[in-house]
Amino acid sequence: MAKAYERIADELRQAIRSGQLSPGDQLPAETKLAEIHRKSVPTVRDALRMLQSEGLIEKQHGRGNFVRRSRTTVLRTNTRHQWEKDRARETEAQRQQTGATEHDTGLGVNDLVFYAAYREIKAEKEIAEAFGVPEGTTLVERTYRTRYSAESAPFNLVTSYLVRELVAQNPDLLDDTKEPWPGGTQNQLSTVGIELSRIDERVTARPPTVEEAEELELPPGTAVLVLRKTSYDIDDRAVEISDVTLPGDRTEMLFTTPLERW
Repeated sequence: MAKAYERIADELRQAIRSGQLSPGDQLPAETKLAEIHRKSVPTVRDALRMLQSEGLIEKQHGRGNFVRRSRTTVLRTNTRHQWEKDRARETEAQRQQTGATEHDTGLGVNDLVFYAAYREIKAEKEIAEAFGVPEGTTLVERTYRTRYSAESAPFNLVTSYLVRELVAQNPDLLDDTKEPWPGGTQNQLSTVGIELSRIDERVTARPPTVEEAEELELPPGTAVLVLRKTSYDIDDRAVEISDVTLPGDRTEMLFTTPLERW
């Protein structure tokens, strides 16, 4: 038999799914809900916590509970890498028309708000080994955030690494004011004579850190996908490494693997 808070949650859930309560609508105050359902305020709070954990409502400090607006979803496929490689050799005018985020979301360039910041760091042991360089080698660490202009949370959290010595011959690749770069990383690398031959992506899942949950605006209980992307050049040398944290409530990953015929 359903508990009292579960019955309250179910009624509110049905109201949301039927459209009786629309995204952005404010729910009645907790005391009002307790009065409507003839239950205690703690019971109502249990029901609201359940709906929060399902991502159906959100609590705004000092304002109350609101029906959560569905956020733009991201479909990330492995075919994006060939698309990016083909695009890297197009004219700048063509490259400026769209980017990887637009490719994954269906949004336009003018729909997006982009942020990038660069800094130089010394490679710690793990990433030095991944690049095949000595520990302490100077890297360019690049932090990226892109969001839909109608939303406040970014699509993901990206930290990218380049070996400074590999890209220093083009000073623009050390300058974050040149971002967003038409054609992305593959075009950037092509300006210093680097062509990619393969990209490895390792995906795991885990609970978010407090900071990740806050920045990505995750509902309670939502996991994140953690992707380590390593790009190799035609000499099988690792030339770029990216760590991407993807929110589990708005990310779909699709892997298509062409198979040769017998």
